[in-house]
Amino acid sequence: MIFGLDERLIFPDPAMAEDDGLLAVGGDLSADRLLLAYQNGIFPWYSDDTPILWYSPHERFVLYPTELKVSKSMRQVLNSCRFKVTLNKAFEAVIKACAAVPREGQDGTWITDEMQQAYINLHRLGRAHSYEVWEDGILVGGLYGIAMEHVFCGESMFSKVSNASKTALIHLCRTNLYTLVDCQVPTDHLTSMGARLISRDAYIEVLAS
Repeated sequence: MIFGLDERLIFPDPAMAEDDGLLAVGGDLSADRLLLAYQNGIFPWYSDDTPILWYSPHERFVLYPTELKVSKSMRQVLNSCRFKVTLNKAFEAVIKACAAVPREGQDGTWITDEMQQAYINLHRLGRAHSYEVWEDGILVGGLYGIAMEHVFCGESMFSKVSNASKTALIHLCRTNLYTLVDCQVPTDHLTSMGARLISRDAYIEVLAS
């Protein structure tokens, strides 16, 4: 059953989500609602031609920093000091770059203008963060997401040159700030770095611990 949201700051039990993870529709992208959603393992994912859709997948694709796998070739990239990584120096540039990068099998972007503004607002409140990767002073990669205490809910990443987004993710994992990174959508390259699926219950347990 898909629930309709109104102005009240409440969400249904995530366990009631559809098979594809869709839980609710409607509401808004206010900071309070977004933070409540992430606290309960829920996130928005929609496009310009749909209402706001809220998901809580039955399985979560996550990366435990302690399980991070860095290939020999990637270690060479990191040791070369080719890239410089910064934190929260260009959040708006990162989210706009993530929205602009073409995605295989997708027509357009789910990072709508409304979505961008909502996460920029969260960044100004100190809850959304970006890791930027620079090469010769040019922004070539990065990622952004929401910090929920010891869990980093990754939203999107981009890379304009090879290995730039991987560098951002490795740097994030090596900060020792988080016990879990939520990667949301399974990909081959994240799997190769150690990411794996866990149950929603296991994910929510980590959020609550």
